[in-house]
Amino acid sequence: MSIVPGYAAFDSASPLRPYSLQRRDPGPTDVAVEIKYCGICHTDLHFVKNDLGMTKYPLVPGHEIAGIVERVGSAVTRFQPGDHVGVGCLVNSCRQCASCRKDEEQFCPNLIMTYSSVDRDGSVTHGGYSTKITVDQDFVLRMPNVLPLERAAPLLCAGITTYSPLRTWGAGPGTRLAVIGLGGLGHMAVKLGSAMGAEVTVLSTSEGKRDDALRLGANHFLVTRNKEAIASAAGGFDLIINTVSAAHELREHINLLAVDGTMVLLGIAIQPMPVSSIPLIFGRRRLAGSLIGGIAQTQEMLDFCARKGVTAEVEVIAAGRINEAYERMGRSDVRYRFVIDVATMKS
Repeated sequence: MSIVPGYAAFDSASPLRPYSLQRRDPGPTDVAVEIKYCGICHTDLHFVKNDLGMTKYPLVPGHEIAGIVERVGSAVTRFQPGDHVGVGCLVNSCRQCASCRKDEEQFCPNLIMTYSSVDRDGSVTHGGYSTKITVDQDFVLRMPNVLPLERAAPLLCAGITTYSPLRTWGAGPGTRLAVIGLGGLGHMAVKLGSAMGAEVTVLSTSEGKRDDALRLGANHFLVTRNKEAIASAAGGFDLIINTVSAAHELREHINLLAVDGTMVLLGIAIQPMPVSSIPLIFGRRRLAGSLIGGIAQTQEMLDFCARKGVTAEVEVIAAGRINEAYERMGRSDVRYRFVIDVATMKS
């Protein structure tokens, strides 16, 4: 065991503060990673505030981890010291259920999350707001060297969260894709959808994001408060990626789908959102949800991003600014992902 510095939440209301945590020494199949950068995800905020009722305090958040292999166990075959690697939202699963056998570990009923889960040895997992992490090699991602680590870290959650539904619902040339919300998830959906060849439209409440949307790869931009423009877009999209993480009206957006179109919800809204069956029935439309992807698909996503030159738009911050970043993220004041420079954590 080693003691390493990190930042933790100790309850749902207090600021995060420095914390010393234990990391296990590498077992035979483990990879010990020196963390260089860790993204700050909206899910981190949900867990810090215990919005989902499953937080285990003290909580060290962070599941957008990019770093360098420091040591490997005796049976590790896929990694060696010095490799650039990533760790995402999962650090283990049962390996035996139907989901695991299909490389969809994210749906394993016994999945072990990167933080706030009970690991197989009975300890509670801690995430990437720390200087080191030890993970079984099967849950470590190879980070292509062409991807800068600070801009690649958010791919481990924001990237795969948007890549997975784009792949699942067949986004590509000829797909009319709309992205609702241009935040941490939305900006990745725009970049990835554009890289896949889809015709991308951003739907936003803010006219101020038009230039960014077009710069990031969108073909069109619609302000949802402009009722005339939204009415003219009715039936115009095959796929809508909805990244909004607060309760909002869905019927107007469902009406934007073409016949057989699908709207996929990615944002976690704590409050329920009523849905009318009428626009679904009369357009044979679908309302779906999507989580992340499995390990194999996450590696596929990283390789795709390396080929296409896709990375996140980031604001790199020192560890001492984590609470400021949370406050700003809560009011959507970030373009488009905070990333912690882990070298600034005090030992």
